[in-house]
Amino acid sequence: MTTVHAFFTVYPMAFLLLAALLGLVIGSFLNVVIHRLPIMLERLWQRQCEELGRQPAAETPTTARMPEVEQRREQLPDDKPFNLVYPGSRCQHCHHAIRALENIPVLSFLWLRGKCAACGKAISWRYPAVELLTGILSLAVAWRLGLAPAALAALFLTWALIALAFIDYDRQILPDDITLPLLWAGLLLNVFGVFVPLPSAVIGAAAGYGSLWLVYQAFRLATGKEGMGFGDFKLFAALGAWLGWQQLPLIILLSSFLGAVVGIVFIAFFGRDRRLPIPFGPFLCVAGWIALMWGDHITRAYLQMMRLNV
Repeated sequence: MTTVHAFFTVYPMAFLLLAALLGLVIGSFLNVVIHRLPIMLERLWQRQCEELGRQPAAETPTTARMPEVEQRREQLPDDKPFNLVYPGSRCQHCHHAIRALENIPVLSFLWLRGKCAACGKAISWRYPAVELLTGILSLAVAWRLGLAPAALAALFLTWALIALAFIDYDRQILPDDITLPLLWAGLLLNVFGVFVPLPSAVIGAAAGYGSLWLVYQAFRLATGKEGMGFGDFKLFAALGAWLGWQQLPLIILLSSFLGAVVGIVFIAFFGRDRRLPIPFGPFLCVAGWIALMWGDHITRAYLQMMRLNV
């Protein structure tokens, strides 16, 4: 038993506090990923089109969903690198370089009263919200799974799901840069049986992708429209690789229920055009996280209820 493990065993609250603080810091980084990764992919696509001698469209699904101020902010010269590190974070209004003391998760937002230190324009509430959400969910994972290898793995899955949910909500894209490594990570972890036996993980990955692919093909044949994107297949496959095929029915039922409820609320109370698509990825992420935390308990409770009703 290592010294660190012994310390956290004696002081479990310290482990929970560390998980929450780490979640806040990771949440700050996730804000960067959520904003920049789709733009990085867009630029890569444009370069590939230019190399093939094709003219890229002036507006693509990724840029079309970006606020105008963000499109102006990210129009850097082509010879300048743009990634998760460079350029440094800046105010979207005045381009003020955000200093370290202005970038402390949640606290800096409260200290600045939600305004830029230079120009006084409002800072989006989304930044502290993502940080706080990541901290709370990280704390929940540490509390639920305790001091075990599965907890560390579950933290990485939680952070990836948060990033995917917000990216899909904003841009209607689930990047392969996250979904595919997530799928392989789930399979590799379950080589050692961290969450489920490897056969269950392999079947879960195949069934997750194949089931939604079949639904997609059936919907397209019936309506002539595409009901979902291939990113949804890959995300569902990744969840199957992590949690096993046994959790797939719960995930798809719960995500469909959440999607239906949110869609009805948006249409009935916010006047959303029912013809506009609603990304399915965020609901898969929420359902997948619930299955990670309480999937076995929910499934057992449902089966027990069914036996009592028979």
